Amino acid sequence: MPNFQYTATDQTGAQTQGTFEAANEQQAYAQLAQYGLNVTQVTALDPEPEPSSVEASSQGSKAKAKKKKGLLSIELGGGPSREDISVFTRQMSTLVQAGLPLLRSLEVMIKQQEKKPKFKEMLSSISEKVSSGGNLSDGLAMYPKTFDNLYVNMVKAGEAGGVLDLVLDRLAQFQEKSIRTIKKVKSAMIYPSVIMFVAIAIVTLLMMVVVPQFQTIFEQMLRGAPLPGPTQIVIGISDLFSSSPILVLGGMFGTVLGLFLFKKTKPGSKTFDWLALNVPAVKDVAGKSNISRITRTFGTLLSSGVPILQALQITRDTLSNTFFVNAMSKVHDSVRDGEAMAVQMERETVFPSMVTSMVEIGEETGELPDMLTRIADNYDEDVDNAVAGVTSLIEPVMIVFLAVVVGFIVIALFLPIVAIIETIGK
Repeated sequence: MPNFQYTATDQTGAQTQGTFEAANEQQAYAQLAQYGLNVTQVTALDPEPEPSSVEASSQGSKAKAKKKKGLLSIELGGGPSREDISVFTRQMSTLVQAGLPLLRSLEVMIKQQEKKPKFKEMLSSISEKVSSGGNLSDGLAMYPKTFDNLYVNMVKAGEAGGVLDLVLDRLAQFQEKSIRTIKKVKSAMIYPSVIMFVAIAIVTLLMMVVVPQFQTIFEQMLRGAPLPGPTQIVIGISDLFSSSPILVLGGMFGTVLGLFLFKKTKPGSKTFDWLALNVPAVKDVAGKSNISRITRTFGTLLSSGVPILQALQITRDTLSNTFFVNAMSKVHDSVRDGEAMAVQMERETVFPSMVTSMVEIGEETGELPDMLTRIADNYDEDVDNAVAGVTSLIEPVMIVFLAVVVGFIVIALFLPIVAIIETIGK
């Protein structure tokens, strides 16, 4: 069997590394999960062994054709979406709560995935793992890209505490609320996106069709007389659009691609994260949505029985904003060193004083999971209001921007016409 090198953390938050043998990468993840390790990375040190010639000949061309067909169906079917995982979790929760055995529940779910072959294959592998004596969390851990650490560890805690049905219900609620929030943000951005598209289309039409016609008129009527400054600017831009449209489109695409690639770098990511937390129109949405995600995730993990240090680490790993990630890392380290969460959170500027106070009360009363859930509920509502506020602000700003751009072009084109009229009058 091939050797694998792993990097992981145990339930105390301590990092550990090592090498071991496993049949494949999926089995490697499963073995590490059985030891209670939170896997960060698994790397194959040597390639998986090729099948022997005897085995290969016994399989024959029929097996090869079947393998190719399976791969093709997986590619065409695609992996499960966020909505697919949410529906699966909700239905599994309902089946388990109804008293159906776990293996039978998985079989029911497998039958429903005829149109999603890749997801069906995943669930079949998970079902085989359970039928061979493994836990559901061990099967889920074989697919870390589909079932993240949050999902796997909550299921593992539910199995350990005998409350898998309740944990699945909490997971389903968590995913459903997350999906609703994402959909609200996306729907709120539809109108501004349409306005921006219309603005670009109008400006492009003016520059490539209208302005060249006016330029011909000006050359005939003014006979070499100098044009006003705004008119020269507009005509210069129009010439660039007309003579080098590929260059203009390439420049636009290059700018967008450059920003995207810059965002992928560490300085770029930190720059965009800083802008998200400091730009007046965006900072409320970014800050409150991150706090909502932190409190919702952390509260759900704690209420499911996940140890606090492991819950802090999983919560940190679900974040994307650099400043919140660093803040949660410091909170994790301070709790590991024996401090209360609220003490370190008070030192971090990303956490409002209200959140810190409620966390402190939750720690003192022993009701921290319930308090975190209340904070998340409040901030979910605040995020909705903030998104609505940003949307209502973007609409007039976009309209004014479009009016200013088009108005500048129109004024620039009419200034020479006024000069022509004055010349004719004389």
